[in-house]
Amino acid sequence: MSPQSISERISVVVLYGTFGLLMFGPLAFGAVEPWSIFVLEAGAVVLILLWLARQWMDGEIEILWNPLFLPMAAFAALIALQLILGLSAYRHATISGALLYCAYGMLCFLVTQTLQRSSQARKIAVILAVYGVALSSLALLQGLSSNGKLLWVRTPRLGGWIYGSYVNHNHYAGVMELLAPIPLIISLSRLAHQKVRLLAGVGAAVMVGTIFLSGSRGGMIAMFVELIVLAVVLLRQKRSIRIALAVGAFAVVLISLLVWLGGKELGVRVTSISKDTRSEVSGGMRLSIDRDAVRMIRQKPVIGWGLGTFPVVYPQFRSFYTNFFVNEAHNDYLQLLAEMGVLGFATMVWFQIVLYLRVRGKIGNWMSNVSGATTLACGLGAAGILVHSLVDFNLQIPANAALFYAFCAIAAAPPLLQRSRKRRPVASRQEEIFPASEVV
Repeated sequence: MSPQSISERISVVVLYGTFGLLMFGPLAFGAVEPWSIFVLEAGAVVLILLWLARQWMDGEIEILWNPLFLPMAAFAALIALQLILGLSAYRHATISGALLYCAYGMLCFLVTQTLQRSSQARKIAVILAVYGVALSSLALLQGLSSNGKLLWVRTPRLGGWIYGSYVNHNHYAGVMELLAPIPLIISLSRLAHQKVRLLAGVGAAVMVGTIFLSGSRGGMIAMFVELIVLAVVLLRQKRSIRIALAVGAFAVVLISLLVWLGGKELGVRVTSISKDTRSEVSGGMRLSIDRDAVRMIRQKPVIGWGLGTFPVVYPQFRSFYTNFFVNEAHNDYLQLLAEMGVLGFATMVWFQIVLYLRVRGKIGNWMSNVSGATTLACGLGAAGILVHSLVDFNLQIPANAALFYAFCAIAAAPPLLQRSRKRRPVASRQEEIFPASEVV
C-alpha cells in the first residue's frame, strides 16, 4: 500500500472518528461520568495524533484556519492565567475543566481540518440525521415503557427526570435542539430527492416532538426560537410556495405526533410555562441561585473564581436552605461570569459575534448549496442552545458542549470545496440520494 493511500485512509479515520466521538457522548448518558469524560478526552488526543501522523506522512503541516480559533485561544489563555497566577479557588477543578476544554478545542480543530468537501458533509449529515432519529425513537419508546432507568438498563445514582439517555430531560432537549435542524434543512432544501426530503421531514418532526414530550420548557422555547429564525431566513430570501407547503406539512406532522403521544399532560406542561416563569421571577429557586451567582461575580469580577469552581465556591454564597447539591448555576452565562469573570465573558461575546457574521455570510444560497445548508443547520442548533443556556446548563454537559462547539466550528469554517462534473448515464448510489444540482 502506497504512503498516499495510507494517508488518505488515516484522513477518513480521523473524520469519521471525530463524529463518532461526538455521537458517543449522548449515548454515554451525556458523558458526565469520569469514565465517559476520559473516553472523550483520550479519544480527542488519539485523533489529533493520527492527524499529525498523516501530516508527517505528507511531508508538511497544512492547517485550515477558522476565525473561531482566536476567541477560543483567548479563553484558553485566561484559563492558563488562572492556573499560573494561582487565581483559581480550587486548582484541581480548574485543571479538570481545562482538560475538558482542550478536548472541545481539539474536536473543533479536527472538524475544521477534515470536513472540507461537500461530499463529506452530505454523508455526515445523513449519519447525524439517522442518529438523531434513532436517539429520539429510543426516547419515545422509553417514554411509553419506562422502568425508571436510563435506556432501561442504568439506574441513576442521584435520581432525576429521565428522558432518553439523559438523567435530566432538559439536557436531552439540548441535544435534540442541536440535531433536529439537520433533517429539517435536508427536507426544505433542493439537495435531495423528494422521497428523501419527505423522510427527513418526518424524522425532524419526531425529533422536535420529543423535545416537547420530554417536558423541557426551556427546550420548547429554544425550539420555537430556532423555528422563528428559520422562518425569518425563509421570508428574507423570499422562498417559493413549495417551501411554505413543506413547512406547513412539517407543522401538521409535528402537531399530530404531539397530540397523539402527549395528550392532556403535554398541554398542561406547555400552558405552565407562563405560570412557572412568573413563579421563578417572584422568588423561585433558580432566581435565588442567579442572585447568589451575582454576588459571586461582584467579589471577583475581572477574571472570576476559576473554571469549574462554581460548585466548590457557591455554598458560601447560598442564601437559602436545601438538601440538594447545587452543582451548576442553571444559567450558563452567569456561571461563565462567576468562573471566568468579565474577561472570559468578553471572549464568549467575541465568539458569538464571529459565529453570527460567518453564518450570515454563508447561507445566501443554502437551498442548493451544501456549504450553505450545513452552515444554516449548525447555526440553528447553536442558536437553540444559546437561548436554552439562559435557563439551564447544557454547556456544562460534555456531550452537548462538544456537539455545540463542533457545530459552531463547522458553521464558521471556510466554505466547503466542490467541483462540477457531468451527469453520468447511470447514477451512482450517492447520486440516487442527492441530485447533481450541487455535486462535489
